[in-house]
Amino acid sequence: MHFPTYRPRRLRQSDALRRMVRETSLAIDDLILPLFVEEGENLKREISSMPGNYRFSIDRLLEELKDVSDLGIPAVMFFGIPQHKDEVGSEAYAEHGIIQRAVAAVKNRFPALVVITDVCLCEYTSHGHCGVVEGERVLNDPSLELLARAALSHVQAGADMVAPSDMMDGRVGAIRTRLDEHGFSDTPIMAYAAKYASSFYGPFREAADSTPQFGDRRAYQMDPGNAEEALREVELDIAEGADIVMVKPALPFLDIIYRVKQRFNRPLAAYNVSGEFAMLQAGARLGWLDGERVMWEALLSIKRAGADMILTYYSKQVARALQRPL
Repeated sequence: MHFPTYRPRRLRQSDALRRMVRETSLAIDDLILPLFVEEGENLKREISSMPGNYRFSIDRLLEELKDVSDLGIPAVMFFGIPQHKDEVGSEAYAEHGIIQRAVAAVKNRFPALVVITDVCLCEYTSHGHCGVVEGERVLNDPSLELLARAALSHVQAGADMVAPSDMMDGRVGAIRTRLDEHGFSDTPIMAYAAKYASSFYGPFREAADSTPQFGDRRAYQMDPGNAEEALREVELDIAEGADIVMVKPALPFLDIIYRVKQRFNRPLAAYNVSGEFAMLQAGARLGWLDGERVMWEALLSIKRAGADMILTYYSKQVARALQRPL
C-alpha cells in the first residue's frame, strides 16, 4: 500500500513531540477563580454539590487567597452572600456590605491580585430575582439604578473590574455612565453578554443562596435555542462600553463562544459553570471518568472555541498541574 508523504502520526509518538505541536494549550494566565464570601468569622463551609469549593468568611477568604496568589492565578471573581435580604437587595450596594468589606480586605493584603466582582441583585433580594420586582414581574429600568449603585460601591471599595450578570437591558451603559461620573473611567467592565437561562446553574444556587422564590429567570436570561440573539446582545454590550464580553455557560454553548470571537474579536471570557463542574466531578467520584483528563478536555474545548479567559472552579487544580515538573 502506498502512503502519502505526510503521516500525521509521526508527530504523536511522544509526549514531548505532542506538546511541541499542540495547537491549543492552557496557561495559568487564562484562569479566573470564582469564590463565595459570606458573613461571619472562621467559616469555610464546603458546598455539597461542588466538592472542593467553599463559602468563606472574610478571614478565611484571605487564607484561601494566599494559596491562590502563590499558585499565580491572576484573578478572582467574588460572589457575596449577605446576612439579611430585602425586596430591593440593599446589601448589594451598602457601603459596609459583605462584598465591599471583602474587596477592601483583599486589596489591602493582595494588591496585585485582580479582583472582579459579580454585579447582580439575586443573592441580596428576598425574592431571589436579579432586579426590582412588581408582583411577579421583574422590572428592567428601575433595576438599572440599583445595579449601577452596586457596581460603583464595589469599585469604591477597591474592585479592579465589575461584571454585571443580571441581563437587564441597558445595564452596561448605566454602569459605565455611573463609574465615569465618579472618576472611575479606567475601571473595566466584564459583561455577562450572552447569559443563557440554563439548568447548569443548579449547584451555584446552593452556593450563593440565590434560588428564585417564584417563577424563573427565562424572561431576562437568554433562550438556549438562540444564537443570532447572542450576537445582538454582545454587540449591544460592546456599544454600551463593555471591555470584556462573556458567554455563560461554556460547554453547552461552544458554538456561541466561537461565533462571538469570530464576529467581534474582542477579549472574550467563558464561564465553566457549577453544573459543568459538578457533572464531571460526579463522574470522576463514581469512577466512570478520569477526573483530571476530562477536566483538561473540557477546558481545552472552551479555549479552542475562542475564549481568552475561563472562569472555572478548576482553577487551582489546573494551576497546580501546570506547575508540576515535566
